[in-house]
Amino acid sequence: MRTPVTILLVTVLTVGACGTIRESRLNPFNWFGRSQSSSATVAADQAKADPRNPVEEVIAMDVARQPGGAIVTATGLPPTQGWWSAELVAENDGEPVDGVMTYTFVVFPPVKGGTVSTPQSREVTAAVFLSNIKLAGIRQIVVQGKTNSRSSRR
Repeated sequence: MRTPVTILLVTVLTVGACGTIRESRLNPFNWFGRSQSSSATVAADQAKADPRNPVEEVIAMDVARQPGGAIVTATGLPPTQGWWSAELVAENDGEPVDGVMTYTFVVFPPVKGGTVSTPQSREVTAAVFLSNIKLAGIRQIVVQGKTNSRSSRR
């Protein structure tokens, strides 16, 4: 009689504790939350150093935990179709400043004049991998475009 009661008690306590671990910082899936949008301006020195243009608007950003680090994925919305060679370019020589890692989402403009169609048909996506070593000094990741930026915090 004691064994089933003990097993039941341990099971109830374990299941009850799962809710707090799920919400805690111990869970690696909670290390970076959902991205938040804010207005931004791109530094002039970055614009001169790279022939690509910052994407008009960053519409989505996600930080997905992977073995050995995380993948930062951003989706941008240029003004027309045909923008290509999307990349997240690290600011400050790829080093975080005060725990903030900043990327500029850049793309090449269309070779011929692009058409304006649905927003879904104009979307471009870029990603970058951050190792666990690099993530150790990062509290926030920011991806900036021409008119806005998105950020995700630990």
